[in-house]
Amino acid sequence: MPAPDFSAAYRAPWWLPGGNLQTVWPALFGRRGDGRPPRYRRMRWDTADGDFVDVDWLQEDDIASPPASAPGRPLLVLFHGLEGSSRSQYAEAFAAAAAQRGWAFAVPHFRGCGGTLNRAPRAYHSGDFEEIGWLLQRLGDLHRQAHGDAPVLAVGVSLGGNALLRWAEEAGAAARRQAVAVAAVCSPIDLAAGARAIGSGFNRHVYTRMFLASMKPKALAKLAQFPGLFDAEALGAARDLHAFDDIFTAPLHGFRDAEDYWARCSAGPRLGEIRLPALVLNALNDPFVPAASLPAAVRGEWVRLWRPAQGGHVGFPAGALPPGHVNAMPAAVCDWLAGHAAGAPR
Repeated sequence: MPAPDFSAAYRAPWWLPGGNLQTVWPALFGRRGDGRPPRYRRMRWDTADGDFVDVDWLQEDDIASPPASAPGRPLLVLFHGLEGSSRSQYAEAFAAAAAQRGWAFAVPHFRGCGGTLNRAPRAYHSGDFEEIGWLLQRLGDLHRQAHGDAPVLAVGVSLGGNALLRWAEEAGAAARRQAVAVAAVCSPIDLAAGARAIGSGFNRHVYTRMFLASMKPKALAKLAQFPGLFDAEALGAARDLHAFDDIFTAPLHGFRDAEDYWARCSAGPRLGEIRLPALVLNALNDPFVPAASLPAAVRGEWVRLWRPAQGGHVGFPAGALPPGHVNAMPAAVCDWLAGHAAGAPR
């Protein structure tokens, strides 16, 4: 049975009107799972370029026994958003949803997001599909060593979702050797449109300021590692993501400038190239992702679009009274992924 379309089922609580409240309140106050934070064990993996990534695995003791009919113990991999981590509210909510289903759960941190500055003269970006592919391959290999031929599922949130879709686009049919199905949640699949939205009006004063307050110190720490890597004075003057990406993200990762980076890394124009089941979920009132930038349809059989009218950016609060919870969206996405895991060849 296919999972019900969350677009028709979801309604935000009456006490949280509008995309901004539906974004901010869940991140600060929404209950994840049963309210107990997930327990992780951390692994550090060295990379081929002399760097490292940190991967947090949900403790086995916190995972329910999978149903007898389950195809092994599926692994759910979550790729976090801009400046996110395994402690982001959505990561903890997905950890709870996975544990309830008897799934293993892992969050690989993008470079520099695990709490320790990475070693290489690079960070992470919205189109880092080669990193996604390497992580999925290694995560899958490790999981299958412990659990046999069990399916691997992946969800990416915001930036992580765009990068996951770009991996699926680049890999084509070969993606099915590494994952059974993928889902992208609240992802800015038109990066230029997303940057314009977050750099305007209320968003510029609240969200842009919040992101830059985290990103600028990390960039300057990188400059201390590698003097001359970029212009510190120009970075200090940056007041929006366009300037930050122009000075830091684009040149460090091989792009000419911010516009080149956004154009080459946006997943939206190439969704029709995906050749494994892919869910693309975006709320129409997301303050970061303009509804007009989202495709109304995608050619082919592989991509499913969910477009709920409400939910904000990775918010999707639920509950009759405050503080509410953020479990409804992860449950719906996991139900959709589970439908594909159940039919996966073994």
